[in-house]
Amino acid sequence: MFIIYHDHQHHSILNKSAIADVIMTVFGMYMLSPTSIWKRSHDHHHNHNSKLFSASIGSYPIVTKKKYQEMTSFQKFNYLAIRHPVTIALGYFSMFIIGMCLCSFISNPRKHWDSLLALILHFTVAILLFVFLGWQAWFFMFFLPFLIAFSLGAYLFYAQHNFPDVEFYENKNWVYEKAAMKSSSFMRMNPIMAWFTGNIGYHHIHHLNSKIPFYRLPEAMKHFTELQNCKSTSLTPRAIMACFKLKVWDQESNHMIGVKGL
Repeated sequence: MFIIYHDHQHHSILNKSAIADVIMTVFGMYMLSPTSIWKRSHDHHHNHNSKLFSASIGSYPIVTKKKYQEMTSFQKFNYLAIRHPVTIALGYFSMFIIGMCLCSFISNPRKHWDSLLALILHFTVAILLFVFLGWQAWFFMFFLPFLIAFSLGAYLFYAQHNFPDVEFYENKNWVYEKAAMKSSSFMRMNPIMAWFTGNIGYHHIHHLNSKIPFYRLPEAMKHFTELQNCKSTSLTPRAIMACFKLKVWDQESNHMIGVKGL
């Protein structure tokens, strides 16, 4: 459902349906991704993906090795904390409740009033479940599913742009098509997982052309050999650990490096 919402916000599906607009607007608030902040931040992400010197709106922050070494201890701690596995695993709180809704509303209440409405709707449902159906219903039907879904979503978003062999560019050297192919991964998944994640693993193609609906991404890759020459990762424990180890961009070696290289 989130991928359907995601594609609807890109206007790649259901873009002339008034009914879909209403359903997706409500769904976006329920999923703590209201349309005002989601579309603005996600469009910014698509238009600035892999730029080294750009606001980290809609994406995880990235700094160069030189910039990291110039940071204060607190700035280093804050930067690494945002990219830490625990923070990503708790994406329900860090990325959606705080980052997507609370911070957006505080920054601009008039523009992002729906972020406050999303929080009210979300917690109202949670409280009603807890009060009328008990803590078991709240935990197993609401909290746990959201925790798992947002944890997976936060990691997918992280790994799609933070993987071995990813490339980042200075703003003057940035090219949209190159950033899509070299800075967005193809997440190798089995057919069942690809179905559950709405083919979002074909992320390099999605960044190349966000108007391609999620259900046609495999078809695009199959018919264009250029799209098959891509950088990939997977959901194996080894691949996940490899992605998590990456912290900053080393401009000398043109690679992401971990804390041991600092």
